Amino acid sequence: MAMTDPLGDMLTRIRNGQTAKKDSVLTPASTLRVRVLDVLQREGYIRGYSEEALGAKGEHKGIRIELKYFEGQPAIRHVARVSKPGRRIYSGSKELPIVRNGLGITIVSTPRGVLSDAEAREHNVGGEVLAEVF
Repeated sequence: MAMTDPLGDMLTRIRNGQTAKKDSVLTPASTLRVRVLDVLQREGYIRGYSEEALGAKGEHKGIRIELKYFEGQPAIRHVARVSKPGRRIYSGSKELPIVRNGLGITIVSTPRGVLSDAEAREHNVGGEVLAEVF
């Protein structure tokens, strides 16, 4: 069966892995997922990620995401998909949502690539609001 929201699936795997206190989670690879993971790593929400082969013969690519904890608590307290396949949410650079008075981030897909809300404001670009994390 085809997956309708691959990014939402990855965010749910991260949320479930941290709830279960896992060290890492595995998800299928895609360019958008890697770009979102770059933002999460730059902002300090995950330790890192690496690509690896999936399947019996290694015919599919996967991403192993190293989860991060601080004093036994997950670094990501909340992660939610904002723009969904049934309803896309776009925002200009001046109207980007601020998460938890600046304590969290919004991940935005812009013409300059996938950026955090602070980076998008710095470059003065808007785009599709993918997710919010704090």
